Amino acid sequence: MAGGGKRRPDLSEALEIVERTDVGRRRDHNEDCVGSDAAHGIAALADGMGGHNAGEVASGMAIESVLRDLPERLDTLVEAEENGQAWAPESLVAGNVLEQSNRAIHEAASNQPQYQGMGTTVVVAVFYDDRLTIAHVGDSRVYRLRDGALEQLTRDHTLLQELVDRGFYTYEEARQSLNRNIVTRALGVEPEVKVDLQEEIALPGDLYLLCSDGLNDMLDDEVIRLTLTQFGANLDEAADRLVDRANEQGGADNISVVLVRVVKSYSSRQSWFRRIVDWFQ
Repeated sequence: MAGGGKRRPDLSEALEIVERTDVGRRRDHNEDCVGSDAAHGIAALADGMGGHNAGEVASGMAIESVLRDLPERLDTLVEAEENGQAWAPESLVAGNVLEQSNRAIHEAASNQPQYQGMGTTVVVAVFYDDRLTIAHVGDSRVYRLRDGALEQLTRDHTLLQELVDRGFYTYEEARQSLNRNIVTRALGVEPEVKVDLQEEIALPGDLYLLCSDGLNDMLDDEVIRLTLTQFGANLDEAADRLVDRANEQGGADNISVVLVRVVKSYSSRQSWFRRIVDWFQ
């Protein structure tokens, strides 16, 4: 281990994670891909795009790289004092892994004609030291259910979101738009990509939902909240119900969800951040 740091804690007893992906009712193949590594506190989801099978190639490459490279990079971090940077080391590593994945997907798309134009959205959640980092590109989302309230933590990288931000649409008008799924950022489309990073405090009892737009296009936030509230005690059932309800509403796209429940505190050190978490609790 680099720098002689202590071994990172195994988070598999602190986090409960379930994954689901479904082709939906109108597509003939699934371009979504999901994955997780509870021990390293990682959950990831990608929604591919491109002709023929290129979308599923891109999403598969993204998740494969996250599950291969991110645990290795996390294990080499020195677990010690704060580094004085704007972002936690875990956030910087997550962003860097997605940047590397972007270059690999773009290179494959450039060099192999059958993959020309492929790309993928991606969202990655990394849990560490009672914190959560979200790294994402595109319109796959992360929601948090805390004390019965559902909050969307990510901001979609879509043309429609930009128009809403600029005041051209209201939120309700945006949901009815035929152009709501035009993404403005994705892995593999350009040689370089900007990865959005954010850090959150994670509390025991929190339930996090990673999803592709095949879920949130079919179900509004209140239906998602009610489903998680009603069935959240059993994550397998909650995930199945979300997919079933999206299919019942038309299943217009592939539907993927990853649910992560924080079972207990997973602080790895007594730090100023731990004191802040204790204050919130």
